[in-house]
Amino acid sequence: MWAELSPVGRSSASGGYRRYAWTGADAECRDWFRGQAEARGLAYEVDRNGNQWAWLGDPADGDAVVTGSHLDSVPDGGAFDGPLGVVSAFAALDELRLREAPSGRPLGIVNFGDEEGARFGLACVGSRLAAGQLTVEQAHLLTDGDGITLPEAMEAAGYDPDAIGADPGRLSRIGAFVELHVEQGRALDLSGDQVGIASSIWPHGRWRFDFRGEANHAGTTRLADRRDPMPAYAETVLAARREAELAGAVATFGKISVEPNGVNAIPSLVRGWLDSRASGQEALDTVLDGITRAAREYADAHGIDLDVVRESFTPVVEFDHALRDELGRVLGRDAGLKVPVLGTGAGHDAGILSGSVPTAMLFVRNPTGVSHSPAESATEDDCVAGVRALADVLEGLTRR
Repeated sequence: MWAELSPVGRSSASGGYRRYAWTGADAECRDWFRGQAEARGLAYEVDRNGNQWAWLGDPADGDAVVTGSHLDSVPDGGAFDGPLGVVSAFAALDELRLREAPSGRPLGIVNFGDEEGARFGLACVGSRLAAGQLTVEQAHLLTDGDGITLPEAMEAAGYDPDAIGADPGRLSRIGAFVELHVEQGRALDLSGDQVGIASSIWPHGRWRFDFRGEANHAGTTRLADRRDPMPAYAETVLAARREAELAGAVATFGKISVEPNGVNAIPSLVRGWLDSRASGQEALDTVLDGITRAAREYADAHGIDLDVVRESFTPVVEFDHALRDELGRVLGRDAGLKVPVLGTGAGHDAGILSGSVPTAMLFVRNPTGVSHSPAESATEDDCVAGVRALADVLEGLTRR
């Protein structure tokens, strides 16, 4: 399975993946998912929001156990973020069949659409829509860098954008969702464990900083006469690093847009996107307040207008304690694994669904801690350990 999926959407220039929602690469991934489902005799369906499902047993019976993740990527992303969870889900089902494990609950595998938000700027679109955390009106306003709206992209890919929306009926049939994911950090590598259990997801969000000045000639305009938004933006980037360090958090300006974007032109607009995350809401508020205050001071000093817009936000997510403890019991007692419990600063579909269904996560060791990069990796032994752990968990949950 890994070999079949590996070439899809891979850039020959960077070695990374460009699997953006509702593009050709995304369609190939979706075809792969459907092929895996049909090869196993699973019932296949696509929900109103474009999320793909494969079922063993009838989901209408309710109290289903679901696993899976996503197949899309960030720009030039790694091979494991998302796909490992989907591949492992099918492999875990194969393992359960080899064990001839009895199943008393329906078992589902899911590929959530547009988890990374690489194309339309909002993460977890498929699961947000299903959970009612993104309205139809908000979804229809999402636009990519070429001005194509989400409905236009979905329609071009053969899906009905008028059908999207909250799906409480579907979610009500799910009794537990367990997402396996490569760890996006080095906690497991440092502890020497192959597999871990997630405790919570840090609160995190994305903010857009618009610095507006005045375009002018780079060679003839005196420094004293300039309303150049770039210095204010640069000072804000440095402030973000400083504020994050003080709060024990993280803050990243990872995307920038400049107008008119000419080498010999003073910009009229510098637009930067901030991603910030912290272990708690108070720390995150402190970081954002510090960055915003510094940005306004720098903007005022340079005669620049500043707008700060919150584009997305996810509060702290505590995974279902009973389900988390059940995973620990199954893996600790039944499988004999030492399984640490750790938090994460990365958002996931499991976090979005946590308000609607009991959710939990398993992490597989990442020896370098690198993620969202072609250098992202996991050893075959650790991936196999993850599959076995997921199979143990699914067996324990479905036989109840």
